Amino acid sequence: MARTGVTYEDVQRAIDELLTGGDAPSVQRIREVLGTGSFTTISDHLRTWRQQREENRDVPPPRGMPAALQELAEGLWRQAQESANETLRHYREEADRRVDEAQESVAEARRQAEDARQREAALAEHLAGTEQRLEALSAQLATSQAQVEALQATENRLATRLAEAESLAQRYRDEAGRVAEEHRQALQALDEEHHAKLTREEQRHESAETRLMTLLDQTRQERLVQEKAAAGREEQLEKRLARRESEWQEACGRLAEEEKRHRESEGARREAEVLAETRQHEQALLQARIDEQKRHLEEQSQRVKGLEEQLYRCLWEGPAAAENTENTEEEKEEPEA
Repeated sequence: MARTGVTYEDVQRAIDELLTGGDAPSVQRIREVLGTGSFTTISDHLRTWRQQREENRDVPPPRGMPAALQELAEGLWRQAQESANETLRHYREEADRRVDEAQESVAEARRQAEDARQREAALAEHLAGTEQRLEALSAQLATSQAQVEALQATENRLATRLAEAESLAQRYRDEAGRVAEEHRQALQALDEEHHAKLTREEQRHESAETRLMTLLDQTRQERLVQEKAAAGREEQLEKRLARRESEWQEACGRLAEEEKRHRESEGARREAEVLAETRQHEQALLQARIDEQKRHLEEQSQRVKGLEEQLYRCLWEGPAAAENTENTEEEKEEPEA
């Protein structure tokens, strides 16, 4: 068997029971009294009951009673009506004031939320720019590191070439010393041979002075030729040694230039590292400010929700509270009648 819904009469009986107990009728309280029914149906019946009560508010008490009682009832009715109207006006003014305050608070909260969103957008844009600059600096740092590595490799190559040049120059000096020693030994051998020949010739040919003089001249000529040849070889060796020393000096100059560029690159790399650390610190500060703005937005959102709830209560519970006060005053007046 299908179950019937809550009727208007059920809701009216529940309202009467609540008013008798001194409670203001509401959808939740009516449903608690009935023990069943949907909130939509109960809300519709409650709205109908309030409309009917508002329409019957100005209906005077019924005729057919004694004149004194009729006059007393009419006076009490007017007093109750005036009191109810005054109370209702007061509650309406209070409700309107609260609604205005709530609307102003909501507008202010919305303005603050919009300002916070704009600040967040500006911070986000600034953070994006900072991240781009940080990426550019990171790329520059990577380039500088690559240049430093290339300079180090060049420095290693130049050091190797310098060592080779020094080794070659040492070999040339050793060779020049060896040649000079050979030249000295050759001259000494020639002198010894000359003296030996001269001694032998003097011993064997004491009477052949002319032949001895000829032999002496030949020996001198040979000595001159050998000395010229040795001098030529020595001059060539000195020229080769001078060229090697010039090359070694040029290599030293290039090495000094490379070391200077290396020092400059090292300074640029250190500056880039310091700038990168500064950018990272700025990014951390920006992230902290963004988090603070987000927390502020959440607080503003909670305040807006609270204001909306207060506005809802003022709009829906204000008339109910006014009717509750009116019913209470009527119940107080009825025993006197």
